[in-house]
Amino acid sequence: MALRALAARKSLAGSGFQRILGARGLQTFSLPDLPYDYGALEPAISGEIMQLHHQKHHQAYITNYNKDLEQLDAAIAKGDASAVVKLQSAIKFNGGGHVNHSIFWNNLSPVNEVGGEPPHSALGWAIDQSFGSFDALITKMNAEGAGLQGSGWVWLALDKELKKVVVETTANQDPLVTKGASLVPLLGIDVWEHAYYLQYKNVRPDYLKNIWKVINWKYACQEYEKESA
Repeated sequence: MALRALAARKSLAGSGFQRILGARGLQTFSLPDLPYDYGALEPAISGEIMQLHHQKHHQAYITNYNKDLEQLDAAIAKGDASAVVKLQSAIKFNGGGHVNHSIFWNNLSPVNEVGGEPPHSALGWAIDQSFGSFDALITKMNAEGAGLQGSGWVWLALDKELKKVVVETTANQDPLVTKGASLVPLLGIDVWEHAYYLQYKNVRPDYLKNIWKVINWKYACQEYEKESA
């Protein structure tokens, strides 16, 4: 149930999702539009990867998440506690897939717009304080992302309790909040194979090296300033 409430929060799921109310007032979700064309991130990320990633993978998480919510709604209505418990894993996986990807699309931007421009102001200072330098942050995130076994995500987050920025990883489609309630995602990099394999094959470090060319630090700075205010 916690993830259902989480995914409904615009601050985590991004500004692209739409809320639809059914006959029973059940909340469902639809695929957010990308703020750029599929080919706009080339050569760092190919248009083919972006289209498949968005239209197929993200859409699948949303479709399955909506089904999970329907089943959960029915189980609650019946008072079937066993069914509610069984659905939690699927809800976390598919709901997390929607939440994570909605953040990810906003974390990217074409090079000729703001992609790749390093952070300034408050977030830039916070990165220097936590990691020593911007380059040190990139080195750490690349190492964490390359070393993550299997599928998952590497995050730059604001820890509101510690009042500092930190690097975290999550497995599969676990949203960052599963690592701590005080963590707010600023930047997430998808290290599932579907995010890079068609272009980079099994060389995940090359994907991690090149994705920084299209990172939208403007978005990350805005999120940091909003959440740290």
